[in-house]
Amino acid sequence: MTDPSSGDPAPDGGVSEEFDEIDPDPVDDAGGPDRTGGSPGIAVATALLLGVLGPVIALASGVAVFAIDAAVGGLSLTASVVLTLIFGQYVAFGGLAVGYLAWRGFDREGIVSYLGVRVPSLKEVGIVLGSWVVILILILVVSTIVQLLGTETAANQSAELAMGNPAIIPLFIAASFLVIGPCEEILYRGVVQGRLRESLPAAPSIVLSAAIFATIHVMALTGGLSARLTTVAILFVPSLVFGAVYEYTENLVVPALLHGLHNAVIFTVLYVTVTQVGPDAMPAVLGFLPV
Repeated sequence: MTDPSSGDPAPDGGVSEEFDEIDPDPVDDAGGPDRTGGSPGIAVATALLLGVLGPVIALASGVAVFAIDAAVGGLSLTASVVLTLIFGQYVAFGGLAVGYLAWRGFDREGIVSYLGVRVPSLKEVGIVLGSWVVILILILVVSTIVQLLGTETAANQSAELAMGNPAIIPLFIAASFLVIGPCEEILYRGVVQGRLRESLPAAPSIVLSAAIFATIHVMALTGGLSARLTTVAILFVPSLVFGAVYEYTENLVVPALLHGLHNAVIFTVLYVTVTQVGPDAMPAVLGFLPV
């Protein structure tokens, strides 16, 4: 009897049937390469590179917005924010994520399958709402601890801009669901966590992707280094929940909606505070936006 592991020819002089079934080009039915795992070190390095490259592209895109502003003789604040969202979110995060998967050989169907993009079920909508309550409770607990320790927190640049110009806050609320949530989740959960998940168990993949996501917000914060690090630690909390929800549902739309809801609620509270109470009533909220 021929041993299929030896590579010996079959009795009829051909190749054994076992070898006939081996696909020389490991491409799955979803329109892309198989998730073969590979070295955990390479997975972590790739995740770090992608996680940092997104914000770098976003910062570089500011040059394009500046050039457009100069070319037209000055953009309105709304136009400037819209262009910043387009270049800094759709291109920097969404474009990088899709480009990376396309580079790996995934076609459109394969990308959708890899990310897990589908219309959420009623159960998944309930998970979004329930998870946001969990985030709220956890942030309140962590924030209370931070206040008891007397540690300062940093402010988010987007929140500061919104506080100074409350008329654009409705734009940020809409962008939370349509731009920020989807684009940041496709990169940091869909691709960064997804790439880690190919080589690592769920828990370290969730923790590492959350750490990368929270840490890159240092560039979006204002204040001293200690205050920024404190805020990064706070942002790590919702990031963990985003990752856990993605792992559980295997549906990228769920953490994208959760992320958008979290941002939208904060922007809404910010709007009510600024317009009805006063800008000094709730300064602590300025650091809690994972954008």
